[in-house]
Amino acid sequence: MRYDPILEEIADYVVEGKIESELAYETARLALMDALACAFLALGYPECTKLIGPVVPETYMSVGARVPGTSFVVDPIQGAFATTALIRWLDYNDTWLGREWGHPSDNFGAILAVADYHSQLRRRWGEPPYRVQDVLTAAIQAYEIQGVLALENSLNRRGFDHVHFVKIASAAVAARLLGGGRAEVLSALSNAVIDGAALRVYRHAPNTGPRKSWAAADATSRAVRLALLAVQGEPGYPTALSAPTWGFETVILGGEPLRLGRPLGSYVMENVLFKVSYPAEFHGQTAVEAAIALHPVVRDRLDQIERIVIETQESAMRIINKPGPFRNPADRDHSLQYMTAVALLYGTLTYEHYLEPIANDHRIARLIATMEVRENPQFSREYLDPDKRSIANSVQVFFRDGSASERVTIEYPIGHRRRRAEAVPLLKEKFRAALGHVYPEPRVERLYKLIAEDPKLTEMAVDRFLAELAFPP
Repeated sequence: MRYDPILEEIADYVVEGKIESELAYETARLALMDALACAFLALGYPECTKLIGPVVPETYMSVGARVPGTSFVVDPIQGAFATTALIRWLDYNDTWLGREWGHPSDNFGAILAVADYHSQLRRRWGEPPYRVQDVLTAAIQAYEIQGVLALENSLNRRGFDHVHFVKIASAAVAARLLGGGRAEVLSALSNAVIDGAALRVYRHAPNTGPRKSWAAADATSRAVRLALLAVQGEPGYPTALSAPTWGFETVILGGEPLRLGRPLGSYVMENVLFKVSYPAEFHGQTAVEAAIALHPVVRDRLDQIERIVIETQESAMRIINKPGPFRNPADRDHSLQYMTAVALLYGTLTYEHYLEPIANDHRIARLIATMEVRENPQFSREYLDPDKRSIANSVQVFFRDGSASERVTIEYPIGHRRRRAEAVPLLKEKFRAALGHVYPEPRVERLYKLIAEDPKLTEMAVDRFLAELAFPP
């Protein structure tokens, strides 16, 4: 029985596809570096680190997956969960925007855990381990699957969460890394589709909470579980998408077909959006940048502000137009108003600005009360334009005496491909600083040179690479 055509197209891409883009591999290395930076920074937050050890305390595996920056060796399912949770926790990892959005580097949790675990097995079998180059290839493929699905298929409009596309992408590449062929990849893919999609309830008021920071971890761990079942012979379900009444397209998409927005290649990795400067939901990044530009104008006139006008895209209107009240950091880092107010007040934005005592600064609430947020139709059109993919916001401040600041418009955030040259040095600074949160200085220098500079990194065995990242050694 033939599988649904989209599932076959994805499986053929993962099993037989050739990635020939040098830009994609260069960007994938930056993506790996940046994902690790996010993970190392998250190790400073106990609410995250309590989630990343073995599922059963005090258990140890002789062959398992290392969790970067820690001494944990866990099974690959929990390895995917732990690594993805670290990468995702601070909302500082890379982003992809379409009719759906998401964070493609979430997939690194599954890729690193499975590649590390299976490399150790391959050594026992007398076979060569995976190289870091294989990790980069798997990342390009996972980014492409998740991102191309996101171009034309909106889960959020139906109340479902984007991490379902992470699960589908991770299941496909994990099955391949575990030694599976086309049949096994199709099994993992179809079972991931059948799982259905999580509700977005944990991302929106009044239920916004920390689950949004481990939802992708749940998706990658489930993807690895399904991939392991697939390579053990678990069958797939050929019409998981299209089956009448019971299929994904009927139940989740309301009868709409699932579409691939373009042929699968390396487009997503080449155009991925890096969060370089601000740990904030990506639709608001340019608003933060605009507000920081206005900080010198408003910092001494805060009590004279009459109103603040923010123009944004339709997607931001729908998901981060949130004036409060704010119950926790997860609420605040998904509020366009909150992040803009902080940037105007402080001239910067860090994760600490979402926490107390700064979150109790009464001036933030006062500024938010003056804000008018509205859609700019041009911003919405250019957000979806494949030749632009802008994420524009504008901010303007009006004062009681009738004067006003300039209207500052930022179309492309610093992590956009159009500003990639500007971003790379800052990404490296972010990585070096993150290393310093975990390792002593001599090791910081060694790991920085290995990951950010050494041309031989791609030939390094994956299990040796993950061993280098263990702490303590």
